[in-house]
Amino acid sequence: MSVMLMRLDVFLKQSRLIKRRTVAKAMCDKGRVTLNDRPAKAGDTVQVGDTIAIQFGDRRVAVRVLKVETVIGKQGADALYERVNDLDDGLD
Repeated sequence: MSVMLMRLDVFLKQSRLIKRRTVAKAMCDKGRVTLNDRPAKAGDTVQVGDTIAIQFGDRRVAVRVLKVETVIGKQGADALYERVNDLDDGLD
């Protein structure tokens, strides 16, 4: 059985967590994305079981990767991950 791997920026786009791959890369470059609690680069590989956290302004979204698939429709995008938490950094 082979393990499916995918670039982080591609996964973020495929899963619809971030709408465009260029935006995903820019967010990684700015340090707003972590992969398994480490600062992530757009080219890092994602596999099942990894945890991705994204900082959207004052909101942090963390997800666990459930599936890695190259071709997925909009309806199936949310099946690629499960939310671990949505945290507010308390910036009111």
